[in-house]
Amino acid sequence: MNYLAHLHLGGSAPQQLLGSLYGDFVKGPLDGRFAPQLEAAIRLHRHIDSYTDQHPVVRAALARFTPARRRYAGIVLDVFFDHCLAAHWQDYAAMPLGRFTAEVYRVLRATPDLPERLALIAPRMAADDWLGAYRDFDTLQAVFAGIGRRLSRPGVLDGVMDELAPLYGALLEHFRAFYPQVQAFAAEQHARPV
Repeated sequence: MNYLAHLHLGGSAPQQLLGSLYGDFVKGPLDGRFAPQLEAAIRLHRHIDSYTDQHPVVRAALARFTPARRRYAGIVLDVFFDHCLAAHWQDYAAMPLGRFTAEVYRVLRATPDLPERLALIAPRMAADDWLGAYRDFDTLQAVFAGIGRRLSRPGVLDGVMDELAPLYGALLEHFRAFYPQVQAFAAEQHARPV
């Protein structure tokens, strides 16, 4: 799961939204580094990642990629699943996507002490509406280019859109089969005492 899905699954309270993002930017043990609700959201992010990585529907989706692409197929699938969620948001959320993303950006702007890398990207994320932009499949080209620049092996995501386009329908079906299950998993995690 990528940013949008984690935000959607993590809860709507400001600390939950922040923790849903912090999960990608904060590594190692938490041990009271943050407020309890924020740490709970970071832990949920990590549990969702583990659940996703082990899920048979996700594994079947990853198997659709060519062997040469498999090492980075998880990254590609995370981004594509965010596209599926944004494009079909009304099937999975009551709040309109624009209102949801506006709230996320408001919370980010109101938080002065974001983790360093998140603090660098948060203004661009809001200004360019990264989360809402996932609706448009063609936007993923720029997303993959940005991710590719941060990877240690240059060019590994080159041409990924050409591989992804013919897989679109099948991967969308995998998303539709998987997302309600991860929603149920997240709801179960939320119901557990902290």
